[in-house]
Amino acid sequence: MAAKELPPFECRYQGRLLAGVDEVGRGPLVGAVVTAAVILDPERPIAGLADSKKLTEKKRAKLFDEIIEKSAAWSLGRCEPEEIDRLNIYQATMLAMQRAVDDLAIAPEYVLVDGNRCPKWKWPSEPVVKGDGRVEAISAASIIAKVTRDREMDELEEKYPGFGFAKHKGYPTPVHVEALMRLGATPEHRRSFRPVQHAIETVGLYSSEEVENEDLSYPSDLFEDMG
Repeated sequence: MAAKELPPFECRYQGRLLAGVDEVGRGPLVGAVVTAAVILDPERPIAGLADSKKLTEKKRAKLFDEIIEKSAAWSLGRCEPEEIDRLNIYQATMLAMQRAVDDLAIAPEYVLVDGNRCPKWKWPSEPVVKGDGRVEAISAASIIAKVTRDREMDELEEKYPGFGFAKHKGYPTPVHVEALMRLGATPEHRRSFRPVQHAIETVGLYSSEEVENEDLSYPSDLFEDMG
């Protein structure tokens, strides 16, 4: 059965200083949770904004550059693995969202957050379920956050060969879990997440000496495009 399509979102705030906020990276076993906040400029519209997970990598990259160029303000917020382990992923995500809005060059008058709840912060705000497909400012934030985090996973691929980070983006796919159990956990893994705990208890921490220039080319159907 197809998911029920939600109606267009009608925001109670009708001013110009509306910030959209979204996150990427709650589910992965490795890396930061990355959030973005964007205030769009009504005088410089951006065509094609949509849920970042429904866009091709090429389209996301193009829109990323356009959002950076045309938005009235944008910023990133994040929580690193150590903070995630200390706070838990929910609290870390809320903190990363607050950091993103705090860092906007223009203070928003109202904030819309993708999901079903907002952080406890000073700004008037409301959550929007599936907002990344219903509110352009949230769509823009989802694109900024996803492109940023995906590029960080590409960098981890070079730093820690053998895990396949560039393809699975840190999510607990079979390839990722198998690599954890073979190579151990890297310093960027989230130690409070059960598969990482199990790998540390079983094989310990990652050592580059265990990787012997393996040719790791994985079939694409082992990975999901999870945002």
